[in-house]
Amino acid sequence: MNTKYETLALERVDNDVLLIRLNRPQAANAMNTRMGEELMDLFEGFQLDAHGLRALVMTGTGEKAFCAGGDLKERNGMTDEQWLRQHAMFERMLRAIVACPLPLIGAINGAAYGGGCELTAALDFAYASENARFALTEVTLGIMPGAGGTQNLPRAVGERRAKEVILTGLPFTAQEAYDWGLINRVLPQNELLDATLATARRIAGNAPISVRQAKQSIHRGLQMSLADGLAFEIECYNRMVSTEDRHEGVRAFNEKRKPEFRGI
Repeated sequence: MNTKYETLALERVDNDVLLIRLNRPQAANAMNTRMGEELMDLFEGFQLDAHGLRALVMTGTGEKAFCAGGDLKERNGMTDEQWLRQHAMFERMLRAIVACPLPLIGAINGAAYGGGCELTAALDFAYASENARFALTEVTLGIMPGAGGTQNLPRAVGERRAKEVILTGLPFTAQEAYDWGLINRVLPQNELLDATLATARRIAGNAPISVRQAKQSIHRGLQMSLADGLAFEIECYNRMVSTEDRHEGVRAFNEKRKPEFRGI
């Protein structure tokens, strides 16, 4: 795994958890071409090798912004061809994040506008600081959400609320994001990262094959009919019956001790 990026700061926590910081604080962590390429590289890599990781946490550097969206200063003056080429890369990045086999939790530490809000909606779930603000402002710029916003936001908050948010372009608070279902918890800024990492550590302590299979079953099953989803769930379930972790979990329960899961 590449650990030296220009726009991302990576920190391995307790060996099992990786903290990913969007690291352009001078630009409110806005997403430029380089950040998109580096996120794409990082998350496509996880589909090939998890590097012993069991959970991921994503946040932004600083206390003001998670991600202010696409870097409009960089985009100023782009030709249509250049714009489309960059956006094709952003689309590939988004698909890699959504397809990540590892649990991916957000610690939304400030403004999450445009692509930052779309990124939030693409995570498995997220906590936010009390000062966090969200918006999908694309229609005020002559475009529309194009990094999953029109798909992931309705799945999180419902069709009618998503239409209101996207068609008005108006910002909303962390509390509203929580009330609507986009955010799982709202916390003081000084507690946000510790609480998110605590959840990541809790997940990392569970059987890694079980966690991955359950994540996949939920995500893919929601795109199927109930009958097909139930059949897919059993396929995911059966993958674990012959694992060492399944045997270890049952042994540990009966021996009244903490299981030692190895992901095999």
